Amino acid sequence: MNTAARILALLFLSAFLLTACHTAQKYVESGDYDSAIELCIRKLKGKPKKKLEYVQGLELAFRKAQARDLATIEQLKAESRPERWERVHQIHLDIRSRQNKVAPLTPLVAKNGYRAQFQFVEIAAMERQSREKAAEYLYDQSVTLLERAERGDKMAARKAHGMLIDLQKRYYANYRDKDVLLAKARDLGTSYVVLEVKNQSGKLLPRGFEERILAFDKRGLDSEWREFSFEAKPGLHYDYKAVYKVRDIDISPERVQERSYTDEKKIQDGWDYVLDRRGNVMKDSLGNDIKTPRMVFIRAEVLEVHQTKAARIAGAVEIRDALNNNLLETCELATEVVFENYASTFRGDERALSQDSKSRLGNRPLPFPQDADMLVQAADRLKPDVKEELRRSRAIL
Repeated sequence: MNTAARILALLFLSAFLLTACHTAQKYVESGDYDSAIELCIRKLKGKPKKKLEYVQGLELAFRKAQARDLATIEQLKAESRPERWERVHQIHLDIRSRQNKVAPLTPLVAKNGYRAQFQFVEIAAMERQSREKAAEYLYDQSVTLLERAERGDKMAARKAHGMLIDLQKRYYANYRDKDVLLAKARDLGTSYVVLEVKNQSGKLLPRGFEERILAFDKRGLDSEWREFSFEAKPGLHYDYKAVYKVRDIDISPERVQERSYTDEKKIQDGWDYVLDRRGNVMKDSLGNDIKTPRMVFIRAEVLEVHQTKAARIAGAVEIRDALNNNLLETCELATEVVFENYASTFRGDERALSQDSKSRLGNRPLPFPQDADMLVQAADRLKPDVKEELRRSRAIL
C-alpha cells in the first residue's frame, strides 16, 4: 500500500470513529439511552483496549437510563392506580435486560486506566412484586367484567377472556382459578345460534327437505365467538334463532311444445354431359368430355319437441333474539330449478339439415322430473345462500 492510500485509509477510519461517537452522543442527547448503550457495547465487546469515549459513553447512558426508569416507576406507584402495574412491570423487565447486557463487560476499564462505575439495582424482588400486582389487576378486572357478562354483556366476557390470556402469557401460566374463569368467559362471550327451517307456504314439502337446506359444512360459519347448531342441545342457552321461512312454492305444469319446419338446400348431384345436335358427347380441345354440374333441391322435414318444467322456492332468512323472539334482521332468498330438454327428429335427406338442426339431433324426449325431486334440487341450491347470509349477518354479535 503506498503512502497516499495509507493516509486515505486512516482518514476514513478516523471519520468512521468520529461518526460513531457522535451518534452515541446524539442518542444520549435525544434521550434514547438504550440505543446509545447498544452502540457502545458493540464497540467495546471483545476489544482488549477499550476506547475511553465508549467507556464513558456507556457509563453515562446507563446512569441516565436507570435514573429515568426508576423515577418513572416511583411516579407510577405514587398514582396508586392498579392499572399502572403493567407499565411498572414492563419497565422492570427493561431494567433487567439492560443490566444483563452491561454486566458481562464489568469491570470496565478504558485503555488509559479510567474505570467506569455502574449502579446495578436488585431487580428480582422488584420484578416479582410488579408481576404479582399486574397479574392481580388483570385478574380482578376479569372478575368484574364477568359479573357484567353474567347480566348479558357478551363484549365484557370477550374482554375478560383477552385479559386472562394476557395474564397467562405475560405473567403466570397458572394463576388462581384462571382456567375456570377462562372457560366461563368463553361460554358467556360466545353467541350460540340454533338453525331451523319453517314451511309457511301452505304446501307439502318432501320428506327431509328441511334437513337438506341445513345440510352444509359449518366450516367458515362458526368463528371464535359464534357457534351454530342444527338442532337445539338440551341445557344450552341459545342467544339467537336463525330461521329460513319457506313462504312460497311454485311448480309449473309440464309443458311440451312441438315445432316442425323444413330445411332445404341446393346441392350438386353428379354431372350432365353436353351433347351436340346429333346427340353425341361434345369434346373440348384436349379431347375430354364436356360436362356440367347437375344441381338439385333436397329437403328434410324436422320435428322438434321442447320440454320444460320449473320449480321455484321463495322465502327469507330471519335472525331473532332467542330470549324475546324480536326480529333483528331479515333477508329474502329465492331459487328456481328448471328442467329443459330438446328432442329432434327428421325425415328426408340429411344433407339438407342446417347446422343448428344437426346440433339437436339425437336427443330423445325424457321423463319429466318429479315435483319432490325438483324441490330437493332447489334445497341444494339454497344451502350456500343461507350459509353465506348467516356468515355475514351483523345481527349476530
